[in-house]
Amino acid sequence: QVQLVESGGGLVQAGGSLRLSCAASARTFSYYTMGWFRQAPGKEREFVAAISWNGGSTAYADSMKGRFTISRDNSKNTVYLQMNSLEPEDTAVYYCAASTMGWSPRTQARYDYWGQGTQVRVSS
Repeated sequence: QVQLVESGGGLVQAGGSLRLSCAASARTFSYYTMGWFRQAPGKEREFVAAISWNGGSTAYADSMKGRFTISRDNSKNTVYLQMNSLEPEDTAVYYCAASTMGWSPRTQARYDYWGQGTQVRVSS
């Protein structure tokens, strides 16, 4: 069983930045594809970004390219999401997820473990 704990959410003004962190309990963290997803009120959960086990591959949703950066530190069992130029439309609960099923970054069903989420609110 893998536990994922997100942190770093909060309230920020439009144009501001936040850095989300996700700490994993698994000793095998370095084997996992890690992803970030988000769910806005009244909307379905959507893909944000993902990173392969060694950081060699990344993927982003089109609306996040150039604004968000995903990274990981396998020595700390942690994955990060740096979010810049935030917009009110980025308001959502952000979830961290771990996949043992290889590289299918955008497919939610390929992720085995999920965190509880961290709230991000962007004011206009």
